[in-house]
Amino acid sequence: MQHEGSMYRVRAAGLLLTAAYLALTAWLLLRPHYVAWVPSPNLRPFGTIRADLRMGPEQAARHLLAGLGLLAPLGVLLPMAGGRVEASGLASFIRTVFAGLMVSISVEFTQTMVPGQLFDVDALILNTAGVALAHLLVVPATRHRLRRVAPLRPEDARLTPKEVAAP
Repeated sequence: MQHEGSMYRVRAAGLLLTAAYLALTAWLLLRPHYVAWVPSPNLRPFGTIRADLRMGPEQAARHLLAGLGLLAPLGVLLPMAGGRVEASGLASFIRTVFAGLMVSISVEFTQTMVPGQLFDVDALILNTAGVALAHLLVVPATRHRLRRVAPLRPEDARLTPKEVAAP
């Protein structure tokens, strides 16, 4: 049986890693880019994605994977910071994707105040899809394994305290 204190350590580690990752992401994305020419912001969904796809397969893959991967770690870190092993899979997914969308919106709007940085609706789409994919690929399997291997409390394992105390 898993010790309850270890869940607090996992949650604290999740919070610390999430904060560190967000700080690194902000540092990378909110630096000024001094360029002679700045294109207009992209407010049309899939406009930048279509332009990336026209560049060729290698460059398109690099740009699209960068957009998907930028906030993807949040798909794993946010549920880890929540520390809810017994949470509903759908509720966890919705909470995580919504939080990822809010972080992406915050970054995009903050970028508009930085020289050389522009708002791009496709960045919202790719970043949020990356969070969703990372969550779907890692969290359900990990939660299933944690539930199966080490239930947190007797009632979580659907056992009576008498059954747990029995050798």
